[in-house]
Amino acid sequence: MHIPTIPQGFDPDRHLDKVGVFRVKASESFYELPFHQHRKGQLILPLQGTITCQVADGIWMAPTGQAIWIPSHVIHSNKVSQHAEFCFVFIEPHSAEMPKECCTLRISALVRELIFRLASLPLSQYHTSKTQRLIAVLLDLLVEQPIGKLQLPMSNHPKIRLLVEAIQQPGQAKHPAAYWAKKLAVSERSLARLMINETGLSFRPWRQQLQLIIAINRLVDGERVEIIAHELGYESVTAFITMFKKALGITPGQYRQGFTA
Repeated sequence: MHIPTIPQGFDPDRHLDKVGVFRVKASESFYELPFHQHRKGQLILPLQGTITCQVADGIWMAPTGQAIWIPSHVIHSNKVSQHAEFCFVFIEPHSAEMPKECCTLRISALVRELIFRLASLPLSQYHTSKTQRLIAVLLDLLVEQPIGKLQLPMSNHPKIRLLVEAIQQPGQAKHPAAYWAKKLAVSERSLARLMINETGLSFRPWRQQLQLIIAINRLVDGERVEIIAHELGYESVTAFITMFKKALGITPGQYRQGFTA
């Protein structure tokens, strides 16, 4: 079956239906979409690979089974893994009581199938009563989807921005607070206060959340669990698996199996 994608030059903000759904496949290499915004709210549902969204006060990552919600007029940037495939769902403001801030949502199988169905339809069929009923059901169900946990709190503070940029580089997420305090030319106590004031988390749980996001991206790319654990600074694979399971309820191996199934 032919799956329609976003027509070249098409502006979803000018599409007047309550919902517009498109299926998109990324190129063979990782790429980043620069900061931009939409008049409409946007839901991004990965079908394969991962997508990471950055806004002023946080980073959200959605693997398969979750989606990123971006309210209307929120400036954001998207990073997409290689070979990623995903659905864009553009929602007219005030069509549904969606969250007021960016978040991840755990998407049910029914909502996922509704999105697939709408993505398979050309825009010319959106005016039909059948399609309008599908849209109404989708909007009713979307507001019931639970909020996920894959968020890294951020802020516009220059030192936090420097930290976020540096700590995401390969092999850097394993370093403790003392290492980063020295890099940022502040005392460890000052860094601790800054993290609490700007992100609401102390350094250790904040770094662990980042490690979780990095780990999921690496798992999706096919990296071995042993290598990921070592890169993130865990003393053993068991310690890494324990952290992962505590955060997501499944082991890295189970996550990978669910992703590739």
